[in-house]
Amino acid sequence: MYTANWSVIPQNLPLFLEGVRLTLTISALSLVLSLPIGIFAGLCRVSRNRVIAFLSACYVEFFRGVPLLVLLIWIFFVLGRFLRLGSYWSAIVGLAIFSGAFVAEVVRAGIQAVPKGQMEAARASGMTYIQAMKLVILPQAIRKVLPPLASQFIILIKDSSLVSVISVVDLTLIGKNLVATTFRSLEVWSFIALLYFVMTFGLSKIIALLERKFRAEWQ
Repeated sequence: MYTANWSVIPQNLPLFLEGVRLTLTISALSLVLSLPIGIFAGLCRVSRNRVIAFLSACYVEFFRGVPLLVLLIWIFFVLGRFLRLGSYWSAIVGLAIFSGAFVAEVVRAGIQAVPKGQMEAARASGMTYIQAMKLVILPQAIRKVLPPLASQFIILIKDSSLVSVISVVDLTLIGKNLVATTFRSLEVWSFIALLYFVMTFGLSKIIALLERKFRAEWQ
């Protein structure tokens, strides 16, 4: 009969905290890279050029349809070896490309949520399409997409647990190593689940506060 021994948690607390730091770092770097990818793809999605819109749609649908685990493995063993990225940057690039596809849809939805009359009024005032998009449409769209973009960071934190498959040291891999050495799988994985919950729940509360602050400023 298995008897729980929770002393493994305080004994290895520095390792768990280091895992939290590494997980947040990987997630933050991936988000920073995914934002320009997603914004560019989102703008291409609403482009009047059908070829550009089609190519952007292919990128979005393909990477939203491919499992993240498969993408990470492919980038690490194929693209990563060719470009000599290493496991760490292969993981970040994979997460960024994968997340960028979802960011693109958020940006597209935000742009299309702006009333069409805004673009028509901007063009009627003498602005070019690019000027209207930059000065009129995007500022309004940003207000609408900030909450889901912030939530994407929370999703990235959970998705980052898969990077341990390609030997990237994060909270999950640290947990696997501790289980292998202590044989305390129940205690280790329970505490890791709690740490992921604390990270995501804490960030969700911070995001909610920022949303209320920005909403008050924009009204």
